[in-house]
Amino acid sequence: MEPYKRVQLARKSGRPTASAFINKLLTDFIELHGDRRFGDDAAIIAGIGRLGGRPVTVVAQERGVDIHGRMTRNFGSPHPEGYRKALRLMKQAEKFGRPVLCIVDTSGAFCGTGAEERGQGQAIAENLMEMMALRIPVISLFIGEGGSGGALALAVADQVWMLENAVYSVISPEGCASILWKDPSKVKEACACLKMTSEDLLRLGVVERVIPETEGADLFGPLKDQLIQAFERLGRLEAGQRCERRYQRFRKLGVYGE
Repeated sequence: MEPYKRVQLARKSGRPTASAFINKLLTDFIELHGDRRFGDDAAIIAGIGRLGGRPVTVVAQERGVDIHGRMTRNFGSPHPEGYRKALRLMKQAEKFGRPVLCIVDTSGAFCGTGAEERGQGQAIAENLMEMMALRIPVISLFIGEGGSGGALALAVADQVWMLENAVYSVISPEGCASILWKDPSKVKEACACLKMTSEDLLRLGVVERVIPETEGADLFGPLKDQLIQAFERLGRLEAGQRCERRYQRFRKLGVYGE
């Protein structure tokens, strides 16, 4: 399937959002709110639940299902307080020894004046720095769009997984086309150049696993089993070893030979 088709599927109305994944994968989920500095951001759902009977912390970007929900969730584009809430919950998870599951689905962090005034760039940068050193297992799952630093702020993980029709890129294809060709209509060319599909990113070593999306097949059952097994494997590693592996995972991205 051509990359542009994948982007369309990732953005398709009716695609399961983070709330659906939380409801299907977890039991006893309790949402926690606020960053303890400014307020709560509805674009980030964060809380504690049980995955296969084991307590886990979940941090998820939620787009909303209908127009009212999307406006409430700011269309899945978090403010700085959303990223600070996410980091607060991840540090709490580290304190109590809970693994962290991040669910990524955003076109990018919110770029409004208020977000910039409240330190959007710093909030994202702090997440990148702190997640690199978390001493607990972290898995990030891309379920739709993964755009720029807004996605990366929840993707500094031991393993990054993607649904088959999810995408992950440094910029939207429309933005790329506008910058490179000064022509937004060249979006299909931009999609191909960005290598943003799950197949491309698996081949490049940016992600560790692609989750098939077969029409009519159960997505959540096999995914839940795979997550339980992956957290068990990661949990058997010493914390220092896990951190070093995570560091080396990101250091090797972009390395090439002639």
